[in-house]
Amino acid sequence: MTLLEVFKSYCSFADKSAGPKPTPMLDGSKFAKIFRDCKLLDKHVTATDVDIVFSKVKAKTERKITFKQFEEALKQLAVKKYPGDEAGYDKLKAAIVEAGGPQASGTTKTVKSGAVDRLTDASKYTGSHKERFDEGGKGRGVAGRKDVYDHAGYVQGYKEQGTFEKKQE
Repeated sequence: MTLLEVFKSYCSFADKSAGPKPTPMLDGSKFAKIFRDCKLLDKHVTATDVDIVFSKVKAKTERKITFKQFEEALKQLAVKKYPGDEAGYDKLKAAIVEAGGPQASGTTKTVKSGAVDRLTDASKYTGSHKERFDEGGKGRGVAGRKDVYDHAGYVQGYKEQGTFEKKQE
């Protein structure tokens, strides 16, 4: 993976619009995410430093930066991260490329507790809610939600339908 590929992957991360962009642009939050994901923040380079450098390299009226501006920002941050080191930019670039693309951190995990299991167990449902599921707990879809009138004269769901005549005999 190259630095350009990493840049493009962060540009398109969590982007709701479909398709590749003609010129990928990176906003400030995703620029900061690169440094968080790659674990590059320390006492030399803080989140504030990342925000300040981002503001310096972009135009005043713009909200996003191009790849060329991204490289310039990395050069400025490499001076802060590795003071006095000539190969600082190459080290910073290598760390970003090695980490790869964006990671989804802090996403919601599935909770397994007694209350959730009890509430989502369709076999324990009663009344009209029970009619929405078959014996295996699979939903019946529209058939389980929609009242279908059958012209039999009985209330829907009446279990002893058709037994009145047998009782009168």
